[in-house]
Amino acid sequence: METFVIVFVGLCVLLVFKGIKAVPQGYEFTVERFGKYTHTMDPGLHFIVPFVDAIGAKMNMMESVLDVPSQEVITKDNAVVQVDGVVFFQVLNAARAAYEVRDMERATLNLTTTNIRTVMGSMDLDELLSERDAINARLLAIVDEATEPWGLKVTRIEIKDITPPRDLVESMARQMKAEREKRATILEAEGYREAEIARSEGEKRSQILEAEGRKEAAFRDAEAREREAEAEAKATEMVSLAIAKGDVQAINYFVAQEYVKTLGQFANSPNQKIMFMPLEASALLGALGGVAEIAQGAFNKDDKKVA
Repeated sequence: METFVIVFVGLCVLLVFKGIKAVPQGYEFTVERFGKYTHTMDPGLHFIVPFVDAIGAKMNMMESVLDVPSQEVITKDNAVVQVDGVVFFQVLNAARAAYEVRDMERATLNLTTTNIRTVMGSMDLDELLSERDAINARLLAIVDEATEPWGLKVTRIEIKDITPPRDLVESMARQMKAEREKRATILEAEGYREAEIARSEGEKRSQILEAEGRKEAAFRDAEAREREAEAEAKATEMVSLAIAKGDVQAINYFVAQEYVKTLGQFANSPNQKIMFMPLEASALLGALGGVAEIAQGAFNKDDKKVA
């Protein structure tokens, strides 16, 4: 009897342990009854019928990542490149992921690999190297749609490396160098042109300023000649009045003026000369004295008028 009780208690404990299931956070377990799916257990403590129900699949519901191995892709313009990438996905429906596809990760990886060849093979090499975001977006749309029946959500597909052949890389490097040299030549030519324009503008401005200076100088010279002529006319008028009054010194003024002017022209002539001529210095000084007397007389008259 005691043996039977012990066996019974042990069986009860075994049934309890077989019926209690704890699902960890981030996972979901499928439950099968006699091999057929019945329901899915969320994270937490659950009870099943021992020896009738069984755990079918333990699905990881967290976002996972798959590395896409490097592969050769032939582009639209027949360039062969090496490409690899990564896929991020998450299981949204544990039952469908467990029973709609076998080896879910391998299926997702193969699907991504074939679509990488399809998408990138329809593009030129230049597009391949410059439009990586567009490639990722197209791959994501295609693979996500294809895996939706499996209860998966593909969140991101990223192309990591695109490696062209070595000879193609060298050719592209030469092309880039030629483009840089071309741009440098263009910039140098533009700089030279700007410098020439600036120099021409400077010369133009200098010529304008020089012309304005000549204009101002001519104006000043004309004004000086005008005043000199006015002074000469005034002096002639004064001397003429003195002559009209019978002043002999006025006649001496005209004679002395012509005398001095003739001597100055003779002395400034470029030819070598030796001059012997009598000079009556007293007569010349007398003529100049007569001019002074005439001027003094004119000034005295002006002062009397003012007084």
